[in-house]
Amino acid sequence: MRTQAEKGSAFAALHEAEPFIIPNPWDAGSARMLEAHGFKALATTSSGFAFTLGRLDGRVTLDEVMTHVAALTAATDLPVSVDMENGYGSDPQSAATAVRRAAEAGAVGGSIEDWDPFGRLYDIDHALARIEAAAEAAHSLTFPFTLTARAENHIRGNPDLDDTLERLRAYEAAGADVLYAPGLRAAEAIRAVCAALTKPVNVLALPGMRMADLVEAGVQRVSVGGSLTWVAVNAAAEAAGAMRERGDFGVLHRSPPLQDWFT
Repeated sequence: MRTQAEKGSAFAALHEAEPFIIPNPWDAGSARMLEAHGFKALATTSSGFAFTLGRLDGRVTLDEVMTHVAALTAATDLPVSVDMENGYGSDPQSAATAVRRAAEAGAVGGSIEDWDPFGRLYDIDHALARIEAAAEAAHSLTFPFTLTARAENHIRGNPDLDDTLERLRAYEAAGADVLYAPGLRAAEAIRAVCAALTKPVNVLALPGMRMADLVEAGVQRVSVGGSLTWVAVNAAAEAAGAMRERGDFGVLHRSPPLQDWFT
């Protein structure tokens, strides 16, 4: 197993190499499966992890998330970046604490968003102070920790590209290493975001997108959020429905190649 410092350096280097996909496991088994498929780094999913606890997104605690992160980082040799939501508190210190806790759990990256779970986007000055605190915590560690700053407005009822650009430029200046505005779909908008920034941009993959087009637009990193979790859950739900409603066991599958994945 690589050291945390080695993982941190490898993760930072990915952002200076060819554009890459960073998939989102929801537990240790899915992390091992994704590692076996050749991905170079992983990112947690807050919604997918909440599902494993039987909860909705945003209804987990900092302690629960960090226990989950520790399990993932122990299970895989890949760098892990953490969806830290809003830092589990609205104040800048909470964002900084979330970064330090993620590092203690073995992660080498993480994201902080500008959305409060009580239902509001932080005003830009307050959001900026939170990213500044998170960046200071991240960059004071003894190994590279890649901080991602998220502008949430496109998935929170305010799809204003000018607002997105203003926020991401501010977060970049505040010390974020990667910029991310989930919910961007139009190629023109993605291209505008990439052109406006000097640091790497992450885009959330949506149905209909193609990696080649995202790369052409200037994207460095592509994540999938909770989507892989829902692929698995929907398949299980459809099989459960077939069994319950029709007594049909033909939908069941043999075990996947676990011996190959978990060696």
